[in-house]
Amino acid sequence: MKLILVTGMPAAGKNIAARYAQMNQYPYFSTGDFVRAEIKKRGCRADPETSAKISTELRGTDGLGVTRMAVGEILQQTADIIFLEGIRSWQEIELIRSRTECTLVAVVASRQLRLDRVMQRGREDDSAEYFDVRDRREIDYGVSICIALADAYVLNAGSIEYSLGQLDDIVRKVKIPCL
Repeated sequence: MKLILVTGMPAAGKNIAARYAQMNQYPYFSTGDFVRAEIKKRGCRADPETSAKISTELRGTDGLGVTRMAVGEILQQTADIIFLEGIRSWQEIELIRSRTECTLVAVVASRQLRLDRVMQRGREDDSAEYFDVRDRREIDYGVSICIALADAYVLNAGSIEYSLGQLDDIVRKVKIPCL
């Protein structure tokens, strides 16, 4: 099993990995899905404040709680390639690398493009007004270190096809390292 870890700032387009995984029938996990499931389980509204509170709570005192949940499920999989999106700290990467082989892919887009995406998607757990606060929280978690030290990058500023092609090139190199 080779795990593709996906990191990036909010609205950078990390969901391009979900689309790619679905198209290629690879298992896909998102730390955000674990948080959203917990919000739903508690019967809470998924507004930015509640999402941030529950996300921080699930991360736990060492910041690895949600990652442990995800890795526990991932290690039960038998696929050759598996995706995990939502990596936010170097400690998470170290934990995962102690358990399985992985490649860290950062999905990047400009701040303005990310803000435009937030305004367009209208998700309950983020908003244009909360954009800078959310960015700061993600940076405080350590996502900027993950982006800076990624093994590969997808510049998600053009067409979906272009971004999918970049990701496909990365996955092929992971599957066959000599490419």
